[in-house]
Formats: sequence, structure tokens, C-alpha cells
Amino acid sequence: MRKLLIVLLSISNLSVAETQDQEPFNQEKLLDAFFSIVMIRGYSENGGMSYGSGIVVDKDKVLTNCHIFRLTKQPWISRGEDTYTITSFQADRYHDICLVSAQNLPFKPITMGNASTLHKGQDVVSIGYSNGMNAPLTSLGTVQSVYDFDGGNVVRTNARFVMGASGSGLFDSSGHLLGINTIKTPGNNAYYYSLPLEWLDVVSKQPVETKFPILGKTFWEEDDAKKPYFMQMAEPELNENWEKLLQVAQEWTASEPKNTEAWFELGLASDHLNKAVDAEKAYRQAVTLNPKNTDALFRIGVLASEKGDKAQVHAIRLALSDIDKSIAESFSKTVGCESQC
Repeated sequence: MRKLLIVLLSISNLSVAETQDQEPFNQEKLLDAFFSIVMIRGYSENGGMSYGSGIVVDKDKVLTNCHIFRLTKQPWISRGEDTYTITSFQADRYHDICLVSAQNLPFKPITMGNASTLHKGQDVVSIGYSNGMNAPLTSLGTVQSVYDFDGGNVVRTNARFVMGASGSGLFDSSGHLLGINTIKTPGNNAYYYSLPLEWLDVVSKQPVETKFPILGKTFWEEDDAKKPYFMQMAEPELNENWEKLLQVAQEWTASEPKNTEAWFELGLASDHLNKAVDAEKAYRQAVTLNPKNTDALFRIGVLASEKGDKAQVHAIRLALSDIDKSIAESFSKTVGCESQC
């Protein structure tokens, strides 16, 4: 009963962050999401305990990250004091997606969502176990970017997760699963990445295996030059190394000229290097490719404000308001026109 109370309190607290233009949190659906998250445990060779999280996606099927099984030969699924033996798995090691099977799991499968419809600034909730705690924890955040990668949508948010949450879920306000929480950059001011649900179709076609541990390098463990560009840009952006970001963004736009995020990063680097003309050109290309790229719209508006172009500032304010009123309000405060634009 105490654990259920913790869950209910965590969900009810989410309502304080609702914004006026976004869907209210559906507490009943989010409660269902809570109970579709499980803990995965296993003893390592030195006697320590390995932890991870998983998402029930079908009868007796749990989706999680492969890397959580590297140190254990006999993992199991748990919820509170109840345990369930993992009997087999299917693995896409490079993409770090594993689908494990267990007998007689009494948990309802999650409802799937669609990350391709997300927009920047949209509210999301991360739900997963952390550091071996007995109840899932929630973390509220917003979508920062969505990256098209290997046939799926990697979602970057600021919804925090920590050790033990690998394999947990990222959800929308209606409790729909959007991605599998997997990667974070170092430090407190980190970027948090959730892997695509589209990869579930791929892993479900892999051969059934029974021997643990599961070994193999993932795409996010590659050398920096071999990582996807959306990961290459993270460190220089967080460290404000604008020359390095410019280099990465130039390579990214050359390699993926139709990628709106690549052009935004090129604009951001140019902006911070005081190349305003180049920055605006890149931002506008980002908006051409995706009219809902609020980051690029925001920066175009700031540049317009610096030039004294009130008509452009007003147009950007209206465009942002049509997408997300909270972002539009933040823009108005940034350019100092809360009552005029």
C-alpha cells in the first residue's frame, strides 16, 4: 500500500507543470504506465548487483537495453518482492535494444506512442527505477529535439534519469510510450536520449538466445568520429566550444542537407561566433525544412530584435504562439516585448 501511495503522489505532482496550451496529464493513463515498468536485476561475478529497468510491451515480453546484461549470467525481473525468471532474449546489440521473455508476467503491456509527432517544448515524463529503489520514479521534462536515425526517432529531452534507469520509458502526457531511456551525457547539465520504438520491430525478428551475459559494442560507444552527428555535437555545445560545434555542424549539413537539426546547430555555432549573417541563413534553412523548429524560429526572432525589425519580431511571436504558447512567452521576455509583440 505504501508503494502504491508513492506512485499516486508522484503522478499527482505532475499536474503542477501543465502549460496552458498542452494536453493535461492523464493521471489514470500514467498510472498504467507506472505498472508497465519493471526492474531487472542480476548478480555479477564479484557478487555485486546489476540494475536496470524494462518496459512490458507484450504478454511475457519486456523491452530494455542490452548493455544492462553485460555483468550478469542469471538476470531476473522483479516488482517489489516478486521475481520472474528471464528465460530467453532477442538482441540488437549495436542499437542496444533487447526483448526479453519471462513466464507468467502479471503486468499489462504499455500503450505505444509515436515520437515522430513530437515538437520541441512538448511535455514528457520519464518513468523508471533508479539505484535499486523499490518503486519507479518520475521525472518531468520537455522535448529538446527529435533525430531521425537508422529508421527510428531518437528523442532528446531534459527529463532526467540516472543509474538503474537504463531501459525505462519516456512517455507523453497520456501515458503513451515514446522511447527507451538509454543515454545521458556527463555532468548535471546533461542531455538525455531515448531510443526509438521503431527498433522493436527489428529486434523482434532476431534469433532467440538463452546465454547471458550479452556482449557487444553499441552505436553510442563508438569513437567520437563514428558516432551519429547528433551525439558528436553534444559535448562541444555543452562546453560552449563553438569552433568545434561549427566544424561538426558543417560536416553534418554536408552529410545530411535535409536535416533541420543540423542547420540549427550550424546557426547556433555561427551565432556564438558573431557571424550573424551566416547564423540567420542557417536558422532559416532549418525552418524551411521544419516550420515547427521552435529553436530556429526563436533565434531568428532574437536576431530580428537586435536589428530593430519589429515586424519580423511580431511575426516570429505569432509563429511560436501557434506551436507552443509557453515558448512564445519565453521569447517575448527574451526580446523585451511582453506587451508590444
